[in-house]
Amino acid sequence: MFFVSSLEKRWLNEFRYCIGYNYFAHFTRCFHVKIMDDQNKTLEAKSKEELVSQIQQLQAHVTQLKNIIARDRAEGKAKERRKQQRPFDFTKYNTRHVALKIAYLGWDYHGFAVQEDTDKTIEAALFDALIKTRLIESRATSCYHRCGRTDKGVSALGQVISIDLRTNLLEGVGVKVRENGTAHLRPGDKVTEIRYVHILNKVLPPELRVLAWTPVDPEFSARFSCLQRMYKYMFPRGDADIQLMNEAAGKLIGEHDYRNLCKMDVGNGVVNYIRRIISTQVKPLDSRLDGYQMCELTVVGQAFLWHQIRCIVAVLLLIGQGKERVEIIDELLDVERNPRKPQYTMASEIPLILYDCDYEGLNWHYETDCHEETIKHLQTLWTEQTVKSTMLKRMLDYLEKVKITESQPDGTVREQPWQQYKTVQHQCSSLVPGNKPRTYKPLLEREVCESLEDRINHYVKRRKIEIKTLPAEMGTEESEDS
Repeated sequence: MFFVSSLEKRWLNEFRYCIGYNYFAHFTRCFHVKIMDDQNKTLEAKSKEELVSQIQQLQAHVTQLKNIIARDRAEGKAKERRKQQRPFDFTKYNTRHVALKIAYLGWDYHGFAVQEDTDKTIEAALFDALIKTRLIESRATSCYHRCGRTDKGVSALGQVISIDLRTNLLEGVGVKVRENGTAHLRPGDKVTEIRYVHILNKVLPPELRVLAWTPVDPEFSARFSCLQRMYKYMFPRGDADIQLMNEAAGKLIGEHDYRNLCKMDVGNGVVNYIRRIISTQVKPLDSRLDGYQMCELTVVGQAFLWHQIRCIVAVLLLIGQGKERVEIIDELLDVERNPRKPQYTMASEIPLILYDCDYEGLNWHYETDCHEETIKHLQTLWTEQTVKSTMLKRMLDYLEKVKITESQPDGTVREQPWQQYKTVQHQCSSLVPGNKPRTYKPLLEREVCESLEDRINHYVKRRKIEIKTLPAEMGTEESEDS
């Protein structure tokens, strides 16, 4: 039993009016269940981490309801458009198992994988294009696999998917003869393959492009056949020591338990946090010698954990700024001495990119005219962003040269350019959001999160997971992003 004030009742009525009765009923049912679940556990008994998690869940649920409404409206319009399309006879075509190399700017998307509460995902846009161009009949019958599952805001240059597409051919690598099909009776070209890259890029949104394709054996899986994945993270040097960051990154190479350098995902059954990093490198990308010099971290591994790269970047930046020693990496990898992750904010997702996915024996086909159009398209996007960046830099240059006045102890006034008065190097600090304390507190002196064992016991009691070591999902950024 719980009580609400008149103000709360008014808010609930307004909320019901805004989102509709059905969704309001669903929301209140979930709310009542939550109350019942917590009836023997008062809020005062919960930890800070549990309270924050509960608030985030409630906020996410409200957002989910709003997105469901928007999605349902969009689906209604899409159904009307599909009704107007002429029927297509897929039995006249065989299918072909192919791999597609995909690039996308994920800054304005809610991640790669399809989500039930939003259509703003890379995968949703991709399948809309595949169905619109009649390359597949449905996702369920397309034998689809993805290499990596990047999270909200993360981009890709070398994302790879494997899928069965409609083909003109009667035989060849990856060609699957349709059961009871009539492809051999179909008039027209049965030798020249469909121009997959060309027709898909005509209908894909501007942030998403197919770069190349290649036929593959039916057993090929973009996820399970991948040998290794490469992630890159771009950042301005600011006040960071790149050599120190590179030295620290080198300590990550090898097989380690990375529970202190990721976001643990025990709720989804991930209880094994041992992964192997093959190589790392931190290097500058240009010859500038000031805080605006662009740099990049490159990490190559077989599989990754949820937010692993972003947590690594956050710690490396602390090392580069002299706030932590290089040896902090050794401490965080020693889960015997430090079984509980110190609380720290991970780096922004915007600079992170799935740069390459490596396979054995793939020969990518780049169509000449499509490749030229893709370069032109990316040059257009680059021009827009670089003009904005250059404009901001000109503003900063102006402010650096502005003369400021300062009163001296003898009563005189001193005038000098700002750049001689004070050096501000905030560039890379802005990549780690949140309020910065005036006095820095070392990682090993901070409050810590729950241990892996405590989290496992928590979810076992709630019957969310079973006690067993589950195999690492290949590439999880995959779990979400690095």
